[in-house]
Amino acid sequence: MVALRALVLATATAALLGCGLGSSSPAPADRAPGRLPQAEAAMPSVAGAEAESRAIAEAILGASDPVLAATQAGQGLWTAARAYAAASLDDRPLYWLRLATTTHLRADCGANCPSVLEAFDRASRGDADLTFSKDPTALRILVTGFDPFSLDRNIDQSNPSGVGALRLDGTRWTLAGRPVEVEALLFPVRFDAFDAGTVEARLAPLLKSGRLALLATVSMGRDHFDLERFPGRRRSSEAPDNAGVLTGASAAKPLVPQLGNGPLEGPEFVEFSLPVAALQGGAGPYEIRDNRRVATLERGTFDAANLGELDGLTAVRGGGGGYLSNEISYRSVRLAQALGSATAVGHIHTPRLEGFDEETLRAITDQLSAMVESAARELARAP
Repeated sequence: MVALRALVLATATAALLGCGLGSSSPAPADRAPGRLPQAEAAMPSVAGAEAESRAIAEAILGASDPVLAATQAGQGLWTAARAYAAASLDDRPLYWLRLATTTHLRADCGANCPSVLEAFDRASRGDADLTFSKDPTALRILVTGFDPFSLDRNIDQSNPSGVGALRLDGTRWTLAGRPVEVEALLFPVRFDAFDAGTVEARLAPLLKSGRLALLATVSMGRDHFDLERFPGRRRSSEAPDNAGVLTGASAAKPLVPQLGNGPLEGPEFVEFSLPVAALQGGAGPYEIRDNRRVATLERGTFDAANLGELDGLTAVRGGGGGYLSNEISYRSVRLAQALGSATAVGHIHTPRLEGFDEETLRAITDQLSAMVESAARELARAP
C-alpha cells in the first residue's frame, strides 16, 4: 500500500499545474463506508487505505484542474497496482484504495463532481493506460476483468480475473516477427454501471477500429476454466452487486437489463467467436471446457448443440450464468456483431477461489496467460 500511495500521490501532485479535459457522467458508488474499516483490519495489503485515500483526494481537489489531476491519479493507481499484482498477485489494494478515494472525492468535489469521479474511476480501471501501437502488423488483444465481489461474505475476497488482467496488461512479445500487444481493463460489479452502458462505451471504440484481434472478457466462475459459448440476454441471479442492489430478477422471472433509457435490445442468446481449440491449448492444472449449458423458461437447463436450437426460447441463464459475467459476455458479443467487427469475442470463466490464496491465484493466472498466448499463436496464422 505504501508503494501505491507514493506513486499515486506523485502523479496527482504533478497535475497541479495541468490543463483539463472533460467528462459527462458521475461514477456510481459501491457500498463503501461500512466495509472499509473491516477491510483494513482483515487485509495487511489494504491497511492504511483510509488515510492514503484522503491524501489522494485532497491532492486531486486542490489541483488547478481537478479533472486532469483525477485522471493522472487514477492512472498512477492503475500503474502501481499492476506492479503490485505482478509481485504479490493481489488485486485488492487497487479496489479498496479506489473505493475509499472515490468516497472522499464524492463528499467534497462540488459542482465538478461528475467529471472528477468519472475521470478517476475510468483511469484507475486501465482506460487512461490503454495504448496500442500504430504498427499495421501488430496483433492486438484486450483482456477485461472484474473487481472483487461477494464482499459481505468474504471481505478479503480477491478476483482471479482482476489479477489476471493486471498481470497481462502491457505485455508485449513477438510471433514470427509480428508484434503481439495485450492491454487490459477492469469493470465494476454494479448493475447501474452496466445499465448506463459502461461496457458499450468502453469497448465500442476498440471494436470499431477494426484493429483488435481478440477481446476476451474474464470473470471468476466455477471449478475449472469455462469458455461460455452461448451468453443470454437476461439477468436471473438473485445475488446483490457491490452496491448492495438487488434487481428483482430470478430464475422464474428473468429480466432484460437496460441500456441507457431503454431495454437492452437483441436476441435471447448469441454465440461467441473465440478460438476455442487454441484457448484449450493453454497448459495448466485446470480443464478448459467449451461450455454449452444454458437455461430457458421453456426447456429448463440443457446443453445446446448450436445457436439455432435456442431460437424462440427465453433466456434464464446463458453459459456464464445470470449475473454480470454472463452480461458482459452478451453485451460484448452483441456489440461486436452490431458493429460488424471481425474481432474474436467471448467470455472466459476462471476457476473460483474463496478469499485470497497466492498459490491458487498464480496457478489460475499463469494458465490464463498461457491461454492468451496460445490464442495469439492461432490468430497470428490467420490471413
